[in-house]
Amino acid sequence: MMHLNHTVTIHQTGLASPTIQGSEVRGSVVLRTPKTSKRIHREREKEREREMEENRRVGVALDFSPCSKKALKWAVDNLVREGDYLILITIRPEGNYEDGEVQLWAVDGSPLIPLHEFSDPAIMKKYGVKADPETLDIANTAANQKQLIVVMKIFWGDPREKICEAIEKVSLSCLVMGNRGLGKIKRAILGSVSNYVVNNGTCPVTVVKQTEHES
Repeated sequence: MMHLNHTVTIHQTGLASPTIQGSEVRGSVVLRTPKTSKRIHREREKEREREMEENRRVGVALDFSPCSKKALKWAVDNLVREGDYLILITIRPEGNYEDGEVQLWAVDGSPLIPLHEFSDPAIMKKYGVKADPETLDIANTAANQKQLIVVMKIFWGDPREKICEAIEKVSLSCLVMGNRGLGKIKRAILGSVSNYVVNNGTCPVTVVKQTEHES
């Protein structure tokens, strides 16, 4: 006879609540622990990756600045085609994440967020990202007119390193990004994210230039 290993927690009410594989069961409700959240996160990522295997994955580095929105529009007008996945890569500054799913996102990046979800301010608030109306309009128009699947993935950390990391983690077919059009002095001081990604990224990278006048 097969025996299932489980532990039992006794609450003050005197009722026993079994805990199986990291999920505490109370009545008909399963309360997720960090362990089960991590497992569910990975299963969802694998499922989406299987769906994406047969289609191109066109990435756009997006920080909602004018130059990144120009790069997004260029990709929609000149690069993507029906059936492609358009993946918006957003990098946020590192933060102090102490518990729950956010701690998982800080290491591996967020799950792939569907367009209808990142169009919802309430959902995006937990990621610390606010998508502006212009970006949402470009993404929704592209999804409807070109039959694209648009998703967003968020990473936390240094933009240069994390964009290169995103290329590998998402297995991008290509990447489009903007160039802020920094002057020579600013470029020497701050460095160029686009130059770093062009030299270190593992997929073809297209840089859509932004002039100083446009920025």
